[in-house]
Amino acid sequence: MSDLKRVYNFNPGPGVLPLEVLQEAQAELLNFKGTGMSVMEISHRSKEFEAVIQTAEADLRELLGIPSNYKVMFLQGGATLQFAMLAMNLRPAGASADYVVTGSWSKIALKESKKLGTARAAANTEAANFNCLPEKYDFDPKAAYVHYTMNETIHGVEFFSEPVIPDGVPLVCDTSSNFISRPIDVSKYAFLYAGAQKNAGPSGVTVVIARDDMIARTPENLPVMLDYKTLAESGSLHNTPPSFAIYMVGLVFKWAKKMGGLAAIEKINREKAGIVYNAIDSSGGFYRGHTVPAARSLMNIPFRLPTEELEETFAKEAKKNDLIGLKGHRSVGGMRASVYNAMSIEGANELSKFMAEFQRKNG
Repeated sequence: MSDLKRVYNFNPGPGVLPLEVLQEAQAELLNFKGTGMSVMEISHRSKEFEAVIQTAEADLRELLGIPSNYKVMFLQGGATLQFAMLAMNLRPAGASADYVVTGSWSKIALKESKKLGTARAAANTEAANFNCLPEKYDFDPKAAYVHYTMNETIHGVEFFSEPVIPDGVPLVCDTSSNFISRPIDVSKYAFLYAGAQKNAGPSGVTVVIARDDMIARTPENLPVMLDYKTLAESGSLHNTPPSFAIYMVGLVFKWAKKMGGLAAIEKINREKAGIVYNAIDSSGGFYRGHTVPAARSLMNIPFRLPTEELEETFAKEAKKNDLIGLKGHRSVGGMRASVYNAMSIEGANELSKFMAEFQRKNG
């Protein structure tokens, strides 16, 4: 593999995958487990694929410590479909749901929920340009659930503890962009979901972790592919699942266990993020972070330069130095470094060195 050229991939999603996972998939691509076929070709009803999906679930349960009264589902449609599905399944007719709005994705989640019923913002930091966490909340003690987004990919805001919500109200969380990046207590949640393409695998599969009593809320009249009860009872195999994406997610879960689990991964992630934030903070204002320090994401680090022209030059020069995917989201501009699990400490250091040299030349 000496001729293998790999760049430092800071893309926000699909994001960087562990090299050894890609190599394992490459080695098994043409002949999976002696079947003489690719995992993309074998039947999703075969014992070989059943082993793939069951092992992926078991490894995820071990990584996150998922209690036995929760179902794990591997679904399609991305986290964006979950914005609608969870409202359809978890909010009874006539009930209202509360949303904590801290960035673009939670704002969209609320918008989608309102299309299907009553929903309200119990907190909204848009007036602060989504650069912080809420200081206060206005929760409805009768809400069907409270929804929040643990990490906002675009604005780089992350919760490190759960919002304190009224007793008895289920807590629902979009954890797409910091999924399996650190330990969390699943028992505090009624329902979690995550698009895989940030930390857990390629695009095409969404992981859903749902407490049994939440699945029991599913009404009878939903289309079958939007019905959590049916999807859970089928073991995510009601129809042909995104089999290759699930296989890749399973390999990533094994890699995460090999790394020492989520506590070990969090330690590395904090070091990587610290390297990039230090490059911003030590620049004397040449680089300006978007998020207040207390809410800074370990996964997505947005920052600005003195001018948009310099930002364009920065992105072009970075690409020449094999630092890829650093342009900010089109809705906000600027720059953004996404340092997901598979980004190396070496990559963070290379970005830091590039930032210092770019400032020396252009500051």
